[in-house]
Amino acid sequence: MSISIMARAQARPNPNRSLQQRPNHAPETRPEQDACTYHLVRVSRNRKTGPIPVTTTSANSCPPTCGFNGNGCYAQSGPLAIHWKCVSEGRRGITFDELLQEIAILRRHALWRHNQAGDLTPEAPGVIDSRKLTRLAMANRGRRGFTYTHYLPTPANRIAIRQANQLGFTVNLSAESLRQADEYLELGVAPVVVVLPSSAANATRTPAGHHVIVCPASTGNSDCLNCGICQQRDRASVVGFPAHGSGAKRVEAIFFKEGRP
Repeated sequence: MSISIMARAQARPNPNRSLQQRPNHAPETRPEQDACTYHLVRVSRNRKTGPIPVTTTSANSCPPTCGFNGNGCYAQSGPLAIHWKCVSEGRRGITFDELLQEIAILRRHALWRHNQAGDLTPEAPGVIDSRKLTRLAMANRGRRGFTYTHYLPTPANRIAIRQANQLGFTVNLSAESLRQADEYLELGVAPVVVVLPSSAANATRTPAGHHVIVCPASTGNSDCLNCGICQQRDRASVVGFPAHGSGAKRVEAIFFKEGRP
């Protein structure tokens, strides 16, 4: 047999060799561990949101720096608190990968709210998991998702939040006072929302002169479905939410304390 024929014979694959015997050089993939639990309702019965998809994330997503955690947070009282407790204890909800699958099959251009309770998934205390936030933003492509975060806009968190907004998933920075709203706006990272006293009903301005409108759903004039302003990433106005729930007085105390020069 000639050398060329022998070479071709050696190069020809052996049909008797099992595929299972072939070495697999691909890196081993393992299911990603979820520190948080997520819940999605496709048609919310919340009067303020209207009948849109709404998610809830377990309480371990909340940053330790949030001034309202255990100190007036509206989600820690009332009927929502019962639901949030079930999600936080893992008795109700799905994994992050399952959440992405659910978001990706929402109808095109659907308005939906992430986290009626809970916050963005953390990588470490006070640090947003930028990879998961990017994956969430990618699943949202073609849809109009929005959320709010109490994570401090540290350099690392700013990068994650800015990228999510650029990808079309609106992340609002949540301020605890009008002065802090000015500080967040100066960063130029994301749209800003702010808590207001429970009696707030009219538009106002921050110390730097930025326009603050009162959430129409809070005044009963509209709902998220028919408003959608919090999803508008390039809006000029800050959206204000009057303190509500059993912890409203504690929220107001933080607002006035943080607003002092």
